[in-house]
Amino acid sequence: MLERSAALVDGTSADVLKLSVSTSATEIEEFGAGVGIIESFSNVVSFDTEDGHVLFDVSHALSAPKVVEQFRRYSDAPVNTAVYTHGHTDHVGGAGAFDADAAGRGHRRITYVGHEAIPARFDRYKSTNGYNGHINMRQFRLPAPSFPRKFVYPEVTYRESTTLDVGGRVFELHHARGETDDHTWAWIPDAKAIAVGDFFIWQFPNAGNPQKVQRYALDWAVALRKMAALGPELMLPAHGPAIGGHERVTMVLNDTATALEFLHDSTLALMNAGARLDEILHTVKLPDELADKPYLRATYDEPEFVVRNIWRLYGGWYDGNPANLKPARDMELAREMASLAGGAEVLARRGETLAADGELRLACHLVEMAALAEPESRTIHAIRAAVYEQRRRSETSMMATGIYRAAAHDSKKITDA
Repeated sequence: MLERSAALVDGTSADVLKLSVSTSATEIEEFGAGVGIIESFSNVVSFDTEDGHVLFDVSHALSAPKVVEQFRRYSDAPVNTAVYTHGHTDHVGGAGAFDADAAGRGHRRITYVGHEAIPARFDRYKSTNGYNGHINMRQFRLPAPSFPRKFVYPEVTYRESTTLDVGGRVFELHHARGETDDHTWAWIPDAKAIAVGDFFIWQFPNAGNPQKVQRYALDWAVALRKMAALGPELMLPAHGPAIGGHERVTMVLNDTATALEFLHDSTLALMNAGARLDEILHTVKLPDELADKPYLRATYDEPEFVVRNIWRLYGGWYDGNPANLKPARDMELAREMASLAGGAEVLARRGETLAADGELRLACHLVEMAALAEPESRTIHAIRAAVYEQRRRSETSMMATGIYRAAAHDSKKITDA
């Protein structure tokens, strides 16, 4: 694993890592001193102590049975404590499988630890179960909405920082806002290691995500700088391989922080100058020397979405366009534009032409208006499906491709009806 990550960081490998949505689990890989990782939907990081194992994250409910199986091939010792790096379901959903394993072996109950905001997240997930199910359906190409309803709440919580001493091993837990408002990263002094959760995911930080709640780019960067200042020699992420060596770990932490700081500062400067969101979105671009880093590729989230989240944090939902303050219904605007153009199909055909010329942003606006103006037209939906399929193929991030794929699929269902 360390050889693989070194090749990626050093640029000697041409591979581009993407987040894996897999229910499989790898054999645990050790890094000395009882430190190991099982790679899965989200990784499970394990530290051996005299009083049992301390885990960081327990993976997704779908992958956890295989994770537990791999873990038990490695050790028969009890799991003493499991730390949730944050409350996303791919990190906490496997608690039931680990609890069942502990009960079946007659081990003591696992102590779950996390930031104090995690229970509120679980409560919110229950109240927005349907919405999150539709997000998953779009993002992961599921046949129907799907989202968990049951969660194992942490029984030990903290606010800013805390220290766990388990079996003679010390774990310093620190809270920072980043991908979530309930995120934990940990410094393990005797191993000179940091368990970073999703503060590093081997691609551009998930600080935008158009379908999810607020993310915190600047807080994220500050946390990364604090981690780098500790001089870690081993970084244990929740996705992708571990990274070894002080220079490599420090470089990826600081590069990621620099990218987030650039987007934050550039966006805020334009906001302070009175720019609209539209101008900022089409002005702020990540410099190539950062965007081309093998661990900052926009294959999951992307910088444009982070700019939107920075605007949302400081400026709210008003985008600076007065017409959007209290807008007409999308369908009403679409019908008016279709009338002016000479019909909805004219709009759709123009969108088709623009797409052929590579003007996909404009093309999507026109085919969307056409479909809203005449929602039953199979001809228009055939064009809409083709344009969004072309748009999907042109994009790199899973966030964008999932939404465009879903749009194309919706139109295909109408044309195939």
